[in-house]
Amino acid sequence: METRRLPVEVITYILSFLPIADRKEASLVNHTWYFAAQDSLRQENVLYNIPATSASLAAIESLARRRVSCISLTSLDSSTVSRDVIQAVSCHLGPHLQSLCLRGSSLTETSFVHLLLACPCLSSLDLSGCNSLFMSGTLLSKPETISQAQRALTNLRELNLAGLRYLSDLSFNRLTGCAPRLARLSLARCHLTFEFDPYRGSSNYNSSALLSFRNLLRFLKERASSLRALDLSGTSITSPAMRSLVQVEGLRLRELVLQNCRDLSNEAIGLLCTHQPHLTALDLTGCSELSDRAALAVSAGLRALQSLCLGKLQRLTDRGLLGIAELRSLQRLDLSECSLVSGSELVKVCSAPELRPNLASLSFAFCSLLRDSSVLSLARSLSPSLRVLDLSSCVSITNVSIQAIASHLPRLTVLRLAWCKELTDWGLLGVEEPGEERNHGRENLEQDPKVLSDSAWNESRKRHRASLQALGQLQELDLMACSKLTDRSITKVIRLPALRRLSLSLLPELTDASLVAVARGCQSLEQLSMSHCGKLTDKGFVEAASSLRRLQHLVISGCSQLTGQTKLCAASLCLPPEHTGLCFTPRPSWGPRPTSDSTKAARGAFTRRCGQCSNKTLEFKQPPALCCCAVPQPTLCQHCLRGVRRGCDAAVTASALNQAPAQGAQRNRAGNPTPPLRKQAVGFSVQVFIAPVLGGGRDLFSALSSPRAGPVLRQSGRLVP
Repeated sequence: METRRLPVEVITYILSFLPIADRKEASLVNHTWYFAAQDSLRQENVLYNIPATSASLAAIESLARRRVSCISLTSLDSSTVSRDVIQAVSCHLGPHLQSLCLRGSSLTETSFVHLLLACPCLSSLDLSGCNSLFMSGTLLSKPETISQAQRALTNLRELNLAGLRYLSDLSFNRLTGCAPRLARLSLARCHLTFEFDPYRGSSNYNSSALLSFRNLLRFLKERASSLRALDLSGTSITSPAMRSLVQVEGLRLRELVLQNCRDLSNEAIGLLCTHQPHLTALDLTGCSELSDRAALAVSAGLRALQSLCLGKLQRLTDRGLLGIAELRSLQRLDLSECSLVSGSELVKVCSAPELRPNLASLSFAFCSLLRDSSVLSLARSLSPSLRVLDLSSCVSITNVSIQAIASHLPRLTVLRLAWCKELTDWGLLGVEEPGEERNHGRENLEQDPKVLSDSAWNESRKRHRASLQALGQLQELDLMACSKLTDRSITKVIRLPALRRLSLSLLPELTDASLVAVARGCQSLEQLSMSHCGKLTDKGFVEAASSLRRLQHLVISGCSQLTGQTKLCAASLCLPPEHTGLCFTPRPSWGPRPTSDSTKAARGAFTRRCGQCSNKTLEFKQPPALCCCAVPQPTLCQHCLRGVRRGCDAAVTASALNQAPAQGAQRNRAGNPTPPLRKQAVGFSVQVFIAPVLGGGRDLFSALSSPRAGPVLRQSGRLVP
């Protein structure tokens, strides 16, 4: 059967199994595949970031035709443009909007209420950092407004109020009172008062001056049957307050986040594990007072735990991991920055198949005591389940570790080895090292004979040494600052067709050969970082550009030999200038400048007339295409383009899944861009973002290397419980 005869519904179902980048490529086949790809992109886990600019108005209408349900509005304020954007969102997207993020916005109460009332189907609302809404204390103060907000928020399940300096009991009660089905609440970094009791026995918890723990406790008692997730990170919660919280009658939490709660004690965690045994996710990162007793209490009391984060616990040792075998459902374990953890006890637990947890994600980042013997034993034991491994800044591991990972973890999707300076080309290639280095690796393994016996060592030595290329399913690889790596290994083993994110920054020996080899061997790359690789030249980027068709994020800052020709090569991957926002870090006057011959030659390759002033401008190899709002524009020269960009205040672009939002422009009171505060480095410093558009069928290029760049319309990933 020919593909063109397949019904659109069948093609949509087939494309739903592909990653987001592959669906964008599939949309270029024909019109049927285009509409099928657009339909398959209507997912709840796709969040569209829309800046408050006039250029976003047409894009909002385009997104409305796709029935987009998750958006994030950035850079909102009291300006006319922001009001127009809110009006457009309310009119076109509001009726079917399910998730709304207003993080860090400075919108007015009137605009917020107008937007809220236009979204009757909201299930998730993010107001973190929106201090202007709560500064006056009059939010939802009118009775008619409260009744309308109750109808709009009747289905709200998730509310994020993190980082609100002016949140009070009164405004908290008004907002949460309109959401009777709330299941997830975040009060991270809010100024909760735990010791001081302003009410002194009164039951009228409506203070307009402060946010009290007593009022939060009242809320938990009322919503105990429905509340499942709570985030109190960065607050000064004490042990008595924790005792009162976990003993609320009927409260059955599933997720609890307590990052950087420095007043928590081991006794408080013991009470938590006793009264909330149904927890599936617990985050104690940065709770500096906790020690092995807290970890043992977690292992003994939370048998249903699936995610456990114990990062930055400076008092935690290997003894605290003795009971980890009791957590049979554990899938994620984070021990990053636990300087006293070597992994030996975890190795003993994982060595017994009947006790081994099915870990899918394991982090030992910044654990300097971790040795090759532990890595080898963990790789052998966790081979069936492990998918994410973070060994960043584990300075004691050598080539033995990387060869063990390549041999025993072929299903790994994320591998981070940044700042592991003992790794060399021998380890990545899987080639036997010279005698001195081999003996050194043998000594490292023999430091703990209980972890790895001689028979196991001999067996592992007899096995075929696998190179890094054996990790065929790898999607993210971080080799930053592994300074001993050279072209000898990078050109041969970094040939991973599924690789999407790669960091080779701070590798001074890399040349154009590595760049070209990576571009040809990893054509699915979406993010590439090669900053401070001083031997890279324009020639390498010219040769690699034709293979990096899916690139969205390119970082090449600190590469002193690059000139303006690299800028043109990066731009040649994307649309014509009228659909781009180019903003490279300006070259300092004392830095090297490109030769006039090379610049003229590069510009002469792509020239045509401007659509307004008839001056010559750049023309790229790809034909003109439509942007995400489906509005074609004529080719403009740089002078006219700057005028267009100044009018719309920012270039409208879109970015792929799991990208952090770009920072907005820094402007003075007059509305003009302000120069960056940081000093410019000597040489050519550039950070490039290349962003594919869902509906346009081509790639949209934006270089956002300095704070001068405006906000952009992005598409990013959002975790849905």
